[in-house]
Amino acid sequence: MAHGMAMMTAPKQPILRGDLRFDESLKRYNSWRVGGAARQLYLPADSDDLAVFLRTLPSDEPLLWLGLGSNLLIRDGGFRGTVIALQGRLNDLQISGSEVEVDAGVACAKVARECARAGLAGAAFLAGIPGTMGGALAMNAGAFGGETWSIVRTVATIDRLGLIRRREPSEYRINYRAVVRPGEEWFLSCTLGLAPGDADAEQMAIRRFLERRAATQPTGQPSCGSTFRNPPSDYAARLIEASGLKGYRVGGAEVSTKHANFIINAGDASAADIEQLIVYVQAEVARSQGVNLQAEVHMVGEPR
Repeated sequence: MAHGMAMMTAPKQPILRGDLRFDESLKRYNSWRVGGAARQLYLPADSDDLAVFLRTLPSDEPLLWLGLGSNLLIRDGGFRGTVIALQGRLNDLQISGSEVEVDAGVACAKVARECARAGLAGAAFLAGIPGTMGGALAMNAGAFGGETWSIVRTVATIDRLGLIRRREPSEYRINYRAVVRPGEEWFLSCTLGLAPGDADAEQMAIRRFLERRAATQPTGQPSCGSTFRNPPSDYAARLIEASGLKGYRVGGAEVSTKHANFIINAGDASAADIEQLIVYVQAEVARSQGVNLQAEVHMVGEPR
């Protein structure tokens, strides 16, 4: 090498501490247990590691965030992009007085249990939401008369550049089962504001909620929770049952005989079976009841 010529060095690759997987089947990452593979899937070590990973992605990379995958139908052709999976990740919960800091990957049921154990009132309804706090924030999930954003004080978000922000509820448009966000950001954590309560009474309330849920919903079978939003002043389950659709099947997908607003994977359903059944239920309810049901579940990915 000639004198004075600088040596070229390759730019340093960012060090990722999470788990990056390629062509990963998404069946075990969603509660319907259906769907194809992700082109790549990342399980972040923590929020800092997630920020580093996001900065490695092209600006136009399709992104899908998964908690427990309980409000999602992933089509059989899979997701041609990057999936960020938070199952077992971003899983910290800290209680300080009447405030609770909860990471996006914490299961809602765990939040309910820990808050009740600490003698805090107002979060027991979360026991009936079969997802994580990140998902509950994204859709203002609710159960037993309670809604997620009614107890939220602040949230932390992350964007594609890995920038973390703290935001107030006033910065969001919050509706029934829908939240409009300021820009392309995803929830990392939230701070809940609760009231002092009686630990025994709160734990009893959770037990009652779960007993009622087990008695009225097909909790032991793969589903996404409620499939359709309740229309104003009515119930999707009543409309579906009145249309004679309880037990109706398409392939391995079935309208639950226990709760008509649940579509279950009866053992060998494909995502296409479920999607076809959703469309059929909507058409039949519109024809026989004159009501257009809106799907609560989000459909993503490619058909096979």
